[in-house]
Parts: sequence; structure tokens; C-alpha cells
Amino acid sequence: MHDRALTWFRERSSTWHDWPLDRLLDGKFRQGLRISLVIPARDEATTISEIVTGLHTALVKDAPLLDELVVIDSNSSDATATLAERSGATVYRASDILPEQGNHHGKGEALWKSLFVTSGDLLVFVDADLTQWGPHFVTGLLGPLLADPGTLLVRAAYTRLRTGTDGSTSPDGGRVTELVARPLLSLYWPELAGVVQPLAGEWAARRELMESLSIPVGYGVEISTLVDTASLHGIDAIAQVHLGARAHRHRTDADLALTAAELLAVTEHRKTSPARSPGATELHQFVQDGAWVRPHSRPVPSYERPPAAGVSRAAPGSDRSSA
Repeated sequence: MHDRALTWFRERSSTWHDWPLDRLLDGKFRQGLRISLVIPARDEATTISEIVTGLHTALVKDAPLLDELVVIDSNSSDATATLAERSGATVYRASDILPEQGNHHGKGEALWKSLFVTSGDLLVFVDADLTQWGPHFVTGLLGPLLADPGTLLVRAAYTRLRTGTDGSTSPDGGRVTELVARPLLSLYWPELAGVVQPLAGEWAARRELMESLSIPVGYGVEISTLVDTASLHGIDAIAQVHLGARAHRHRTDADLALTAAELLAVTEHRKTSPARSPGATELHQFVQDGAWVRPHSRPVPSYERPPAAGVSRAAPGSDRSSA
């Protein structure tokens, strides 16, 4: 491993046990900070209620750590929005936030739009498809931000579990991380090779950082935020916290290939032409059709939203979902 990355790994890594709740509450109120939790969700009716209920109970009702618990519903076709609101979240439809700016499908789009309907100085992002998790996913990520004003971004590290067809689990989840993200960082940004989970869906950041960055509308948001923060502020502005084990719903290889293509487009843009928006492209695949296959092409989300700091902010609460 690159010497600088190894030093960073040793100095900027901690575990969630290092950040007890009482210490976080003391830091929050002493610094007068507001904290917003954002959960981007699309068709996650099977998991959203448990996640929202658990986090709302632990970190809103039982302990006043979170000032906002927001779900950004990305055009769900199921009851995700209704269940999230019943469980204690404030729910916004992504398409209703800044409608004059248009609407894109994707996780990055939901996170970008969340900047216009939340007020937290610190932002925590948690995925909506988790099946093994705990409130420490939030408390652990907030620790380095509350302890060190020089920390701008905190990434989750964890043992990523993969569930087999027989129900067994093994610690070898994260196919896109191992096959795409980690090789990319090792080749082009070796100083970031100490980041255990560069595509972690759980992370936290200061608002001023998030509002200063361009945001890819799709799954490239995690790696873009990591690379851009390091490029603009140095790797010591980043920390990581080990959260234990994480499990979530797995996607098909064909869908993961689209994610991989997004990562390649996002990183190529940053490596070669950062002043120019990445161009539109397609991923060409094949699907089974009887005894043979047929071609199938899918657009690769490559559009990036501009820094939110330069976009007019919506009136607070004006776009709240009625779900």
C-alpha cells in the first residue's frame, strides 16, 4: 500500500465504539450544531419502516442527536413514502424539490436535492435497503465530525456480508468495490488506497463541503465525493469509522455492471477533463432470449449537478410530500 495511504489508515481510522452517545451529544450542543439524517429511497417498502423507526426511536425520541430525519423518495412505485412517514420521517419526493431544475433518476440526485430541504450543519447519509445495521451506523459517522473541525467527510468501513442462495452469509460482499473502485483508486489516487469501503452508502459530511461539490446523479456520488474532497482539501480532511457488519439487498450482475460503468465515467471525468461535463454514453449488454441472446443497451447516468451553493434554495418545507 502507498506509504501515505497506510499512514492515513492508521491515523484517521476509528471504530464506532470510540464515539459514545453522551460524547456526541456534548459536542453537538457545545458547538451549537444541527444534524440531519438523509435516507435516499426507491421502492424500499420491505426495509424502510424498520430503519426509520429504529433510528427515530434511538436518535430523536430517546436521545436528541438528530434534528431532522428525512427520506428522499426517488419516484417509488410502492408504499415507501407512506411507510417512511408513518415511521417518523419527513418525506419529500425528489421530483417535487426544485422542479424548475428538472429531475433525474438516481441516488446522487436524491442526495443533491436533499441539500435544499434540510438545515443540518452536519449531514449523515444512510441507505434504505439495509438488512443488518444499527443506530451506531449514525453515531459512529458523526464522531470524527464533532471531535475535529478539520474533518469534512467521514466514510463508513465495515465487514460487508453477502447472502448466498441457501441463506448462508460470507464476508465477501462488494463486488463493484473489489473489481472496479479499489483498482481505480490504486491506479489513479493511490493516496486513497487506505479507504476500506470507497463505495460505502453510509457516510457523513459537513454541509459546506457538500454544497461546494458537483454531484453525479447516479451511483457515482460516493466515489466522486471521496476523490473531490481529497483533491480540494487533502486526505486528512477525510476519516473512516468501522461500523461492524453490514448487509443489504443485493442487485443482479447486469445492474452492477451499470454501476461499474458509472464509476468509470465519473473517475475518467475527474482524471482527464475535470472542467468539462462528462458526455452521454451507453452500456451495451446482452440478455437471454430463448436459446440465444439479444443486444440490450442502457444509458449510463453521467450528468452531474452543479454545486448547490450556487443554486437558489427552495423555501423550507415548500416541497414536502403529502404521502
